[in-house]
Amino acid sequence: MTADRKGPLSGIRVVELTKVWAGPYAGKLLAHLGAEVIKIESRSNLDEMRAYGGVDIDAAPYFLSINQEVLSVQVDMKTAEGLDLVKRMIASADILIDNIRPGAMERSGLDYESLKAIKPDLIQCAIKMWGTDGPLGYQTGYAPCFAALSGLTALVGHEGETPKGMNIRYGDSTAGALAALACVAALHHRESTGEGQFIDLSAVEAMTSLVGDSLFAASVTGVVPQADGNFHPEMCPHGFYPCAGDSWTSIAVANEAEWRALCDGLEAPALAADPRFVSLSGRLAHRHELDTELAALTRAHDAAELAEKLRNAGVPAFKAMSSMDLCSDAFLWQREAFRMVSDHRNDTRPIIGPSWRISPDGPTVERGAPLLGEHNAYVYRDLLGLSESEMDDLIARKVID
Repeated sequence: MTADRKGPLSGIRVVELTKVWAGPYAGKLLAHLGAEVIKIESRSNLDEMRAYGGVDIDAAPYFLSINQEVLSVQVDMKTAEGLDLVKRMIASADILIDNIRPGAMERSGLDYESLKAIKPDLIQCAIKMWGTDGPLGYQTGYAPCFAALSGLTALVGHEGETPKGMNIRYGDSTAGALAALACVAALHHRESTGEGQFIDLSAVEAMTSLVGDSLFAASVTGVVPQADGNFHPEMCPHGFYPCAGDSWTSIAVANEAEWRALCDGLEAPALAADPRFVSLSGRLAHRHELDTELAALTRAHDAAELAEKLRNAGVPAFKAMSSMDLCSDAFLWQREAFRMVSDHRNDTRPIIGPSWRISPDGPTVERGAPLLGEHNAYVYRDLLGLSESEMDDLIARKVID
């Protein structure tokens, strides 16, 4: 083992055969709980994230953001010797995570039934777009595919408009988080029974779980839910309103007292007296007109100042934070939502840390993402027991690639 990193998963070893986001995200979460996570890589078959956003495979921003506290070992899995080394690594592990193309694990002899022969209590988590079986199990895709196929994309946007979808990785991070959760549950099962488990995780189904209320509503009402912006059936106004400098403030009014406080805070007695808006039912019926009126009143205000003024008056209101706002937020730094880690090049750099605080012995999060093959010596010499000459031979023949 490497140095004890503490945390609830201290002593647990995870081997990753993962790329891009969903699989590495699961590994990162387990590492942030204290597990030792070993990412198997190859110079001839790089994780695409090592190339996105830059030309240096050890400093690509996407890779740096998603692989903290992970160890990197190089091996060419296209060789018989390389596959044997991978199997030896898996034999020393508690959990194997993969999100590579459907069928690739089976073709390499790394299917669960084969791996159980070398590690009977292994927990294996396979993350695929449609899972590992069924008529669509052969298909692969990225996060926008997961969101579109799950029904989520159709619900994102404003009513009467083409669905907007999203250009961020909800699909990958959601599937990765559920994979980590399933792995923790499987560890508990193994602790109780001694049995390993195979976790077949469908990224599409993971995303569909996020729209369960809409599916239920459709089954009850017979009306297919459509994108409806920030509409809320029991709160009005409820949305984002423009402020100075292209910033926005969210406002959500739940009762008449908050409505009166909002009108007072905006110094808008005419709005409070408008017969269209004097009741919740009226505000809901005329919500578009109300949004237009509010936008005219909020546009000249500083977003943060307006939000604070409204909150002090008893109205739920907050500035819509930009990425730069978040990076400079003192509260998030104090909470260690952001923290500094080593990056092997420039001493330290900031990362988004784990969103939980565990006491008394929370995990150590100090290392940034690994250099390619940074932990070859640890894995091959300390873990697998290879001699220096054996390692040199494997490197010369590019089995360690």
